[in-house]
Amino acid sequence: MKQKIYQIDAFTDTVFGGNPAAVCLLQEWLPDDVMQNIAAENNLAETAFAVSKVDYYELRWFTPELEVDLCGHATLATAFVLFNYYGIKENTLRFISPRSGELLVDRNLDGSMTLDFPTDELFAEKNQEDINHAIGKVPLQTFKGKTDFLLVFESQEVIEKISPDFHLLNQLDCRGVIVTSVGKEVDFASRFFAPQCGIPEDPVTGSAHTSLIPYWSSTLNKTKMNAQQLSQRGGALSCEYLGDRVKITGKAVCYMVGEIHV
Repeated sequence: MKQKIYQIDAFTDTVFGGNPAAVCLLQEWLPDDVMQNIAAENNLAETAFAVSKVDYYELRWFTPELEVDLCGHATLATAFVLFNYYGIKENTLRFISPRSGELLVDRNLDGSMTLDFPTDELFAEKNQEDINHAIGKVPLQTFKGKTDFLLVFESQEVIEKISPDFHLLNQLDCRGVIVTSVGKEVDFASRFFAPQCGIPEDPVTGSAHTSLIPYWSSTLNKTKMNAQQLSQRGGALSCEYLGDRVKITGKAVCYMVGEIHV
């Protein structure tokens, strides 16, 4: 079988920036092991697979190691492909994730797109020695969301210098660990580590911002914020807190269009 595949750089307006994701628009679902093998072969943080339904697209995401509950940058990449290569005229796309429910993506006049995602619920945790050892720093606060730990530090300089022990991180019972602080030139900055998913450090993580946005909205007393993820590739996000939903805005560019044989 031949299958069209797109590689899109998300949360950036230039190739080689942001977070790359592969996108496959399917006629019908492939077996899970085949999709997992495709994601492993791509060796990107995420490969998104979507199937068109009557008035929405069903959407799933795979890392090189496993299927995940939610992925922001690969959803943005999928919307980019549909808007730019599949003749979608509407300015809002509706996705349904079997694991995360309804997800919306709006196309904006400036070429950016806005994700409408469910807000994560955070719970304060006591100091986690195993996480602190893995990260190599003691945070000011520790929280646990649905899938990730969120560690708050005193400055951007601190999180820029973090050099985790990925062997220890890989043993933690979570999807990944977010480290964050007030930003130098933006409202807040972050990094995201997820070796459990085959992603030592993710370049730009939309789903992590479902945890970051409610925390920083409460801390800064703002509903609209600008954010930066401090990976080597880097990424820029505009964020809005709406209570039980968050909006995350960014741009995307196409790096490659190809064909796979499975």
